[in-house]
Amino acid sequence: MTDTPDSSSGSQSYEGYVLDAENAAEMGRLMIQDQVITQSLGGPLPEQTDIADPSREYRILDIGCGPGGWLFNVVQQYPHIHGIGIDISQLMTEYATSIAATNQLSNVHFRVMDATQPLNFPDNSFDMVNGRILIGFLLKDQWPALLAECRRVTKPGGILRLTEVEWGFTNSPAYDTYAGFGAMGTYQGGHSFSPHGRTYGITPMLRKLMLQAGYREVEQRAHVVDYSAGTVAYESNTHNFLVFYKLFQPFLVQMGLATQEELDQIHTQMEKEMRSEDFCAIDYYLTAWGRK
Repeated sequence: MTDTPDSSSGSQSYEGYVLDAENAAEMGRLMIQDQVITQSLGGPLPEQTDIADPSREYRILDIGCGPGGWLFNVVQQYPHIHGIGIDISQLMTEYATSIAATNQLSNVHFRVMDATQPLNFPDNSFDMVNGRILIGFLLKDQWPALLAECRRVTKPGGILRLTEVEWGFTNSPAYDTYAGFGAMGTYQGGHSFSPHGRTYGITPMLRKLMLQAGYREVEQRAHVVDYSAGTVAYESNTHNFLVFYKLFQPFLVQMGLATQEELDQIHTQMEKEMRSEDFCAIDYYLTAWGRK
């Protein structure tokens, strides 16, 4: 797939997603990230109390499911739910399918599908459509089309649920530098809603985007993930971001933000600072949900 950002924004064209969707290291990282986020946010669907009724048939679509971590949590906690996960990665959908088979989970299935194209499902197929950190692959201008497709495949009265993030609020100078490169690179690549590239800019836009897509009764819930030294999330999330920023390097070089040598030096310093007992860091997540 080729993402081609609007040249009028000063962004540069590049091939593929921000990270390689077929990379085994990225799949492993996403497995860690899934668990950190789900646990820190209070479970897979903490605000959706109406789905707990086991007498009701319930179908959920998870967009950009990766190796399936979130959806596995859902169907294991709510066995009456049937889940379908879609992802552009053959590697990740095959892995998720094998895990479902190994654990004899007949109520969850995975399909290779490009969410930037029309979704290959009939109208009114799902009680809920879920998406988490879609900014990782969606261009700014692609959101309206995807949310329109989400509304099409959602049943009347069904829910669209989105979770997005602002990363990297920290006392580590090297991590702060890297996080700044990440926000600016995402901006130059055409993914960000930030007016200047200082943040990712997606969280304040969720409600408006959902209303424009025709969803109503939009509600929001904010979360903080604290992975400072000594916290429960420290080890796993520190590893997550050390891998992420290593995999992120080719994109940042392509965006002209730093040389490979500079990024290697910053990464080494960042790891040293993140391993310090004084390290502090939090990320902000926002979940928004609305009804068709």
